[in-house]
Amino acid sequence: MKTNLLITAIIMIFISSCNVTNVTIPENAMAIIPAPLSMTIQKGNFLFSEKCRIVVSALDDDTKVAAETLALLIKNPTGMEIPVIEGTKAGRGSVFMTLDTAVKNNEGYTLRITPKKIIVRARTAAGLFYAVQTIRQLLPPDVEKESVIEGIQLSLPACDIVDEPAFTYRGMHLDVCRHMFPVEEIKKYIDMLAMHKMNTFHWHLTDDQGWRIEIKKLPELTKTGAYRKETVVGHARNKPNIFDGEAYGGFYTQEQIREIIDYAGSKFITVIPEIEMPGHSLAALASYPDIACTKGPFEVGTTWGVFSDVLCAGKEETFTFIQDVLTEVIDLFPGKYIHIGGDECPKIRWEKCPLCQKRIKDEGLADENELQSYFIRRIESFVTSKGKKIIGWDEILEGGLAPEATVMSWRGTEGGIAAARQKHDVIMTPTSFAYLDYYQTEPAGQPLAIGGYVPLEKVYSFNPLPEELTAEERKYILGVQGNVWTEYISTPEYLEYMAFPRAFAIAETGWTPDRLKDFDDFLARLEVLKTRYEALNLNYFKGEYRDTRKTANP
Repeated sequence: MKTNLLITAIIMIFISSCNVTNVTIPENAMAIIPAPLSMTIQKGNFLFSEKCRIVVSALDDDTKVAAETLALLIKNPTGMEIPVIEGTKAGRGSVFMTLDTAVKNNEGYTLRITPKKIIVRARTAAGLFYAVQTIRQLLPPDVEKESVIEGIQLSLPACDIVDEPAFTYRGMHLDVCRHMFPVEEIKKYIDMLAMHKMNTFHWHLTDDQGWRIEIKKLPELTKTGAYRKETVVGHARNKPNIFDGEAYGGFYTQEQIREIIDYAGSKFITVIPEIEMPGHSLAALASYPDIACTKGPFEVGTTWGVFSDVLCAGKEETFTFIQDVLTEVIDLFPGKYIHIGGDECPKIRWEKCPLCQKRIKDEGLADENELQSYFIRRIESFVTSKGKKIIGWDEILEGGLAPEATVMSWRGTEGGIAAARQKHDVIMTPTSFAYLDYYQTEPAGQPLAIGGYVPLEKVYSFNPLPEELTAEERKYILGVQGNVWTEYISTPEYLEYMAFPRAFAIAETGWTPDRLKDFDDFLARLEVLKTRYEALNLNYFKGEYRDTRKTANP
């Protein structure tokens, strides 16, 4: 961490003896999140001028994304139109971007900034894009606003950076079922992920409290399932519940979904849709009650929690319904994964359902846990036939894991450990480190949240690679994800307040090797970047970032 400690020292010169909320930060302080693998600071600066050209060795739809992103950042405060051209080298005062197989990591890059030119090398277009995100964070915050500033000069400190991610999966989740968010807010959320080199957006689209994706073959899902008659007021654990008496709902059209997928793709972010099954399905049952174990009646959930009514595993109509849904979902989403939920599925209805009991007997299953495994395996077979893979929450381990399933370990890391030992891919997202709907500071004086306590320092401390695993087993840990459930998060402003900057700690955990992580260094870099977040009108949390409940080491 020598380089980062040097950067911190440079930053701290400016913030020593100051209240951290009132510091004066130099324009080009060397603050990058996530921290690069290595950085060497050189003498001098590179100055952008009207003579600058962005030269790309092989200009195509993918590589021009990075070049045009940089050109726009320069244009915003200066008004300069920097040409993007194809070529084999760049002259003095220009930027050269090239694809280079000598860079071994698919998302890695090297960045050399000298007073004469900037040279970016990457194995893929994604690597070029991540290099531009590094450049972006080294430029002044003025580049974030489309507002020309008379006389401004943009410069970058001379340095050499070699960088690559520690993990291939670096994601953030967003639940839009409990509360929806406008398309523009989702794009802003994606922007923040992209700036911090995250590559996956997990979009939770269906749940008890609302069905949010248009399925053309099954119109009742959005006619009925997208709307609840009212919503619980205050915390759901407070009994008796009080309700607001106001209808709530909506959904994303397939056109809007494509718009978001394309937008994310333009920033090298894959969107993974989640369609919950067999539990968390009240919205589906309210729309199509014939796929339930009982006759109901059903209504879209108006409070939070886990409900007894789930999809009937004994009816063929259930699987026909799911296949119809997933056929349209698979056609919409180009990524390789479909998340099928699988969590928090009570078995009480299955225990009493004659058709579910018949299925258990006919299939030679031991119990309802194995019935859930049968359910997941059957869905996996369908998804696999369409050229995709499934992800499920760690409950899909119960009763036996589907052959090609990836496990998202949320109830601690134990599920991920068990899956890795069975040679299944794993994404770590444990509640105690990665649930960003939990309180991030002491609850007193904070907006209502679901509970818990996951401060920034706790998020940052997470290491996705359990010590219990062997080196071979650790290869199955794909990466890390932060989750934002929205039972108590009802506005874009509150979403940003809860997600950021904790999501940036998730980003660094996914990108920077654990041996190089340093929380004090992270805080120093965060302090510099706050002016950038403010330029972006990000309503990030500004309170206590340290874990005040942590027991000091004796």
